[in-house]
Amino acid sequence: MASGLVALLDDIAGITKLAAASLDDIGAAAGKAGTKAAGVVVDDAAVTPNYVVGFSPDRELPIIARIAKGSLRNKLIFILPVALALSAFAPWALNPLLMLGGTYLCFEGAEKLLEAFGGGHDHAAEAEATLDSKALEEQKVGGAIRTDFILSAEIMVIALNEVASGTIWNQAIVLAVVGVLITVAVYGAVALIVKMDDIGLYLSRKPSSGMAMFGRGLVKGMPILMKALSIIGTAAMLWVGGGILLHGLEGFGVTAPAHLVHDWAVAAGSAMPAVGGAVEWIVSAAAAGVLGVVVGGVVVAVVHRFKH
Repeated sequence: MASGLVALLDDIAGITKLAAASLDDIGAAAGKAGTKAAGVVVDDAAVTPNYVVGFSPDRELPIIARIAKGSLRNKLIFILPVALALSAFAPWALNPLLMLGGTYLCFEGAEKLLEAFGGGHDHAAEAEATLDSKALEEQKVGGAIRTDFILSAEIMVIALNEVASGTIWNQAIVLAVVGVLITVAVYGAVALIVKMDDIGLYLSRKPSSGMAMFGRGLVKGMPILMKALSIIGTAAMLWVGGGILLHGLEGFGVTAPAHLVHDWAVAAGSAMPAVGGAVEWIVSAAAAGVLGVVVGGVVVAVVHRFKH
């Protein structure tokens, strides 16, 4: 059973296995990996654009560039060598680390959900109100890079699991190539999203009535898109985190929860054969999301308890 980002990570893992099959074909296989990895944009692109909200247009791309550099640093300098060392000397630690990252995502998602429904105070927003633009930018970039670290770690470790039988140099090259491709795909898409309103404004001034109308539509639609991305980002944290925990439990021999969700998804898909695949994915993601809400809610309660 796989849901949300976990299913996409399985695709990435399959591609990295192909890349590891022959070093001569790494370029071609990594290109395919980059194409598959574009699916990760669903999650990262849903979260990252919100980090540039409130900044002047001339700071949007520089901020995205800083986050992208931080993401690349996360993958290549920190995560890759640690993952290789763990694979060589403590492979048993990989699954607990994945689950720890999944729990963190559940916590982040549950906290945002709590704030959205008025059950908590947005302490981050309150703190941001007291900062000047430079300090606020530093805080936003730091927060984005920390969130990216969790997703990057999940991607790199799952990909590593698929090339574990190769030499350490083979593993390192494949993970480095895939890590770069994922970063380019994710933050290239994010940059496009955050500049869509500027593109729309430019097109709205064109002589062609069709282009001008399309441009005005982009400008009017961007606030709606940003709101939707905020919602999707919160949901993604919950279903991705929950899905990682389900798979992690399987690694410890606790297979009943994942099998139960899989059976529900298959039964729902069979009841609607015309759109069976989509229904299966929705049910799987929803079940993982519910688990994410439960686990994240428990962690939020514990964290808030100790804060006060």
